[in-house]
Amino acid sequence: MDCQSDATAQTIEGVRLNFDEAFVAHHRVVYRYAYALTRDPGLAEDVVQEVFVRLHQHLDAAQRDGLLRAWLLRVTANVSRNAVRGLRRARSRDESFVAHMLQATAPARPDDELLRQAEISEARRALAKIKEPMRSCLLLKHEGLSYKEIAAALGVNESNVGSLIARARREFVRVYGKIGKS
Repeated sequence: MDCQSDATAQTIEGVRLNFDEAFVAHHRVVYRYAYALTRDPGLAEDVVQEVFVRLHQHLDAAQRDGLLRAWLLRVTANVSRNAVRGLRRARSRDESFVAHMLQATAPARPDDELLRQAEISEARRALAKIKEPMRSCLLLKHEGLSYKEIAAALGVNESNVGSLIARARREFVRVYGKIGKS
């Protein structure tokens, strides 16, 4: 099937395509490239979706000079890099938040250190289960940012930040409690 879609893409290169035709002709190559860059099938699917949203918005510009495939692959590379970078930053924020939340005086006994490490691990797992943008709002709030700064950093409406933080706190308590009991 891959060969067929590649052949189709090559035979119609230079011809103006509507969005559906472009999607069918180039979906596989965009997915394969996104997967090669991200090494994560779910993230690759997210990248493909974003690439084709951008194609839908800029269909005429993308087909200028008959270089649709090149345009799609360039956008795929950029979106993939941004997605991977965003994941790394989110993990770093999560780890920083957990370390900050659980930072306490040095334990007096080795057993206390093991318990502390277990709590850190449980808190990290609980944070990982909170969906975006709630997790980022919670992390940024605990870093001391104002609602206005959080809204600007995440591109969300300032009036929604408070409710996102409240929901994230409730979700953290709910998930953290489940992890601790199992």
